[in-house]
Amino acid sequence: MPDYLDDLRLAHVLADAADAATTDRFKALDLKVETKPDMTPVSEADKAAEELIRGQLQRARPRDAILGEEYGVEGTGPRRWVIDPIDGTKNYVRGVPVWATLISLMEAGEGGFQPVVGVVSAPALGRRWWAAKGHGAFTGRSLTKASRLNVSRVNKLADASFAYSSLSGWEAQGRLDGFLDLTREVWRTRAYGDFWPYMMVAEGSIDMCAEPELSLWDMAATAIIVTEAGGTFTGLDARPGPHSGDAAASNGLLHDELLGYLNQRY
Repeated sequence: MPDYLDDLRLAHVLADAADAATTDRFKALDLKVETKPDMTPVSEADKAAEELIRGQLQRARPRDAILGEEYGVEGTGPRRWVIDPIDGTKNYVRGVPVWATLISLMEAGEGGFQPVVGVVSAPALGRRWWAAKGHGAFTGRSLTKASRLNVSRVNKLADASFAYSSLSGWEAQGRLDGFLDLTREVWRTRAYGDFWPYMMVAEGSIDMCAEPELSLWDMAATAIIVTEAGGTFTGLDARPGPHSGDAAASNGLLHDELLGYLNQRY
């Protein structure tokens, strides 16, 4: 089985370059922001970071395909890099430090492409998380200065911390009643949003999180990190991995109950 460590090292180099570009424009008074056709914002920093990552990948891995949020798919083959240049653009453009670059390598396999490397880098928080298939998940300043990630062992909803992004998406899908029932059963809820709850599940600082509408680039990197930390990452339909257009992540012990509440009145 491939060890993916060279790919992981490359992903860190890509994240370093993206961090420099995005941090340089964070809170810039002249930051240019546009609205995409789906009515979500995109900044000049999103585009610049993705262009930077694509350029480095084309030199270092010319045979690999690339899928990015801002510029789509380029290339074909059994290996595909998946990029979200700034996950949390709405935070980024308002000066909120909860945003990150998400970089993943996916390989063709049974059931389609599956993530085998993931890096989530949040420079404004001073945090980075990463994983490679079969090697575990870690957080730290660098590959040589890292701590291993492990999910929590909480096994009762009454003791569990649940995170989410917002209420509107759950309501739009007709899942709000089940969502609210879940919040009444758990110990604590917080709306951290975007990539961060998944990383906290991997760290064991919260126990489960979910979002009702996501794209592949939102999930590929977070999925491999959660699973390599010992957790479970599925769609709301219980399909493993980042392929369902939505996500539920947990320490594994609470996953069936999490999905049960979010689907109970759907």
